[in-house]
Amino acid sequence: MAENNTTKSNGQISVQDAQVAVVMVPLPAQGHLNQLLHLSRLITSYNIPVYYVGATTHIRQVKLRVHGFDPVTTKNLHFHEFPTPPFENPPPNPNASHKFPNHIIPLLYATIHFREPVCSLVNQLLGANHRRVIVIYDSLMTWVLEDIPAIPNAECYRFNGFSAFYMFSSYWETKGKPFQPETEIFEDIISSENCATPELWELWNKQGALEGKICSGELYNTSRVIEGSYLDLVAKETNGLNLWAIGPFNPLLSEQNKDSNKQHQTLYWLDKQETNSVIYVSFGSTTTLSNKEIEELAIGLEKSMQKFIWVLREADKGDVFTGEERRAQLPEGYEERIKGRGIIERDWAPQLEILAHPSTGGFMSHCGWNSCMESISMGVPIAAWPMHSDQPRNSQLVTKVLKTGLTVRHWEHRDELVASEIVENAVRTLMASPEGDEMRKRASELSIAVKQSVMDGEGYGAEMNSFIAHITRELSHLN
Repeated sequence: MAENNTTKSNGQISVQDAQVAVVMVPLPAQGHLNQLLHLSRLITSYNIPVYYVGATTHIRQVKLRVHGFDPVTTKNLHFHEFPTPPFENPPPNPNASHKFPNHIIPLLYATIHFREPVCSLVNQLLGANHRRVIVIYDSLMTWVLEDIPAIPNAECYRFNGFSAFYMFSSYWETKGKPFQPETEIFEDIISSENCATPELWELWNKQGALEGKICSGELYNTSRVIEGSYLDLVAKETNGLNLWAIGPFNPLLSEQNKDSNKQHQTLYWLDKQETNSVIYVSFGSTTTLSNKEIEELAIGLEKSMQKFIWVLREADKGDVFTGEERRAQLPEGYEERIKGRGIIERDWAPQLEILAHPSTGGFMSHCGWNSCMESISMGVPIAAWPMHSDQPRNSQLVTKVLKTGLTVRHWEHRDELVASEIVENAVRTLMASPEGDEMRKRASELSIAVKQSVMDGEGYGAEMNSFIAHITRELSHLN
């Protein structure tokens, strides 16, 4: 047939016949696993089958921790498990000189074992009923796809888990800062030199050499409302490579989700608190605090006299189901003293639901991009405490460009212990001051604008529709 293989209903494209299949190749770290699973859910809503691949242990991990939908019962979502490759699985080191989770480097190198099974899956899908296979891959999984460009009717698109602000500033820095962008804060942009370890940069460079041979376009978990000017700058730096800003694509919470019998204990507690009265404290799945850092943070939260939920857990190991996890020690009698005012959560917490709750008025965060996007989309200002990688620059975007947050610890003081007084002052400023109220107002306004840009009737917005139209284009012309 000559026509395109898509129709529109209520603003959203729907693929009539599953002539296109998508293979999702996430990096095996929680934030990356989770985001590409949510993207998979979104793509399946267009009646496109998605094959989410990974090691058995990481498929188990992402299913266990996901919130907002049931991946097992989602139509057109298929999990394709590979045997877990052998790799060293050391615990995180709370006293390491650098906060980057170097303990997962062996896992990242082990992903090279996925090269053959991913290639085999793509060929199988093309040999079945599919006329084109789209591979969406995490930016540190490039080497897994080295054989894909040689396969007819297979295309690869990179999912960029970084902000456009971070990506443009990285291009700009790599080229020796050849011009002054007509955007904010580039005079004091944080250097990337000390934001990660040499081991990570070595891995990054090995994969970057393959990128130009593989990538047909880029997907960003961001919105043009937030980063329009930086997305335009990225497009120029990549010579017009196809680029789609498809975020935020976490599921917006429905009343059904809120009333579920599976509601987390923290949400019941939030139901009893006043609007904007609770600060949520979490540093993601790749940060481990030392005993002294935990003590100072605990005292600061206590002295601030603000209500809080603190997720206190170790960084994930490469395999979260093996070995014992260190149990962080709090000051003696601490949990008794904060009873009724604070919750210590030592397990996985439903971050998106917590941020969406009306009682949550602030977020102390490491500024991983997923956390930033969730906080922005839910209208919650951030107390920024960056730890490594892209986080220092994300904190600059939040505090200096968007002005929806404040800085707890400036990056130039990253090697210094953050005293309890600093924590106390940051929490009080964010939660109980006119300055904090103004940040909350800006965060709320930005949240409204972002949601309006995403929702199109019952659809998911023009950028996602554009991407789906692109990958389903001219199917009738394929052999």
